[in-house]
Amino acid sequence: MKFRNILILLIIIFVNGCAEFDNSNSKKINSKLEKKYKNSGFTLIYNENLDIKILNDRSLNIYHKHLKKKSFVKITNPVNGKSLIAEVKSNKIKFSNFYNSVITNRIAETLELNIKEPFIEIVLISKNSTFIAKKAKTFEEEKEIADKAPIDGIKISSLNNEAQDISKKTSNDKFSYSIKVADFYYQKTAQLMIDRIKSETSIKDIKIIQFSKTNYRVLIGPFSDINSLRESFEKMNSLYFENLEILKNV
Repeated sequence: MKFRNILILLIIIFVNGCAEFDNSNSKKINSKLEKKYKNSGFTLIYNENLDIKILNDRSLNIYHKHLKKKSFVKITNPVNGKSLIAEVKSNKIKFSNFYNSVITNRIAETLELNIKEPFIEIVLISKNSTFIAKKAKTFEEEKEIADKAPIDGIKISSLNNEAQDISKKTSNDKFSYSIKVADFYYQKTAQLMIDRIKSETSIKDIKIIQFSKTNYRVLIGPFSDINSLRESFEKMNSLYFENLEILKNV
């Protein structure tokens, strides 16, 4: 009888121990936040003259270099706050690293981008996100309408006219952008990054912006024209940074 009681007690302890182990693991899994991709910069608006794979100009698809195929992203025009949901068509298309994506004219038109400065923000949306759950139906409906639209459903001439109107409205806006290298917890670490950039490139206009005692941002610029911005951006690519961002100075 004693042996039986001891055996039962050992079984209970074992089962409870396993349950606690499973619960602790499940908490670790659930609490592990998915790393969100976010990038602001210039996009490349697709046209037939580009030496890349054809992208349906009426679609809500984009090309991206790092995000997985069929990923959903939220694309925002920071100037007017307009945004939409798009899907990554491919991540194997080669285009300049200066651009964070290739988008369609339909997306550019919907967001009312300034064609001369097509500046956007891209945020990866988790498939489990409630935002996706709410927007998925709308996205599919819009996609279906776009796919069934007549061949001249989106007119480039109309887009260009709108772009000219936008350009007139923003003609007084000064071109001013900076390159965000990274944010650092310690000022010393940020300074080490500046020293590395100066030693390995010819870039000199680098500074540290302090937001708090534990947040130091390394910025390059500002730049008053797109050519100098692109030149410095390409120099930084030689250091193999994964997610350089371009920030609009306001």
